[in-house]
Amino acid sequence: MSHEATSTLPSKLWGGGRSPFNVEYGKLMMWIFLLSDAFTFSALLISYGTTRYSFPAMSQETHFKFGQHITHEELAPFFTPSSAPAAGHAVHEAATAAVQPHWPSPDLVFNHFPFMHGLHLPLLFVSLMTFILIFSSVTMVLAVEAGNRKDKRGVTIYMFWTILGGIGFLSCQAWEWTQFITAGSNLKDNPFGPVAFADLFFIVTGFHGFHVFSGVILNCVITANVMRGTYERRGHYDMIEKVGLYWHFVDLVWVFVFTFYYLI
Repeated sequence: MSHEATSTLPSKLWGGGRSPFNVEYGKLMMWIFLLSDAFTFSALLISYGTTRYSFPAMSQETHFKFGQHITHEELAPFFTPSSAPAAGHAVHEAATAAVQPHWPSPDLVFNHFPFMHGLHLPLLFVSLMTFILIFSSVTMVLAVEAGNRKDKRGVTIYMFWTILGGIGFLSCQAWEWTQFITAGSNLKDNPFGPVAFADLFFIVTGFHGFHVFSGVILNCVITANVMRGTYERRGHYDMIEKVGLYWHFVDLVWVFVFTFYYLI
């Protein structure tokens, strides 16, 4: 009896016309994952915004004094009481006014650049990081386009450049973390102001950096499959588009992180 009932079931469960999920299963699951991940990043950025505006911002006068008298290498010591005698009167006065509870100005904290010590270059390095990541998103688009043409060589080349861009971004982020930690910042201390500034920096940029690292690993695996001819034998390069969705999401999130943390 049960066998007869089973045999009468229709072969397709959907019988109401055009399916609302007229998309490949893997792509649908990737979109669902990205949607859930977007909620996580939204929560982090909202937390940053509420924490940021719970502290008063540095005044324009104090900001000007720091910009005129102090560089990144000299900035951190002026926030510690032991360094007060070594500071000039104007700089020490500005440092005293800028210390907690004032929220640090990112263009004064992140004003360093490799091999250019002593120069005040506000947010120039993080802008370079942003350019590298956006450029890698462009090469990913080209890889997807080459996959649609079933151009194995083109996919391999553009995926290589995408991976190189991801590694370059991670290397830049590691250098920036090193500079921030060397200045005395960690999850318990922050010489530039409230500890929450350092906490959110490590949590938000670290969480995003983990996504970039995961994307680089995925891209390496997919590129190895391309070189082995896996997708050529399948007759399509849909997997390139799936990892491309993830990579574009990572790039888009960084634009919001850059805007929220470094510009606001």
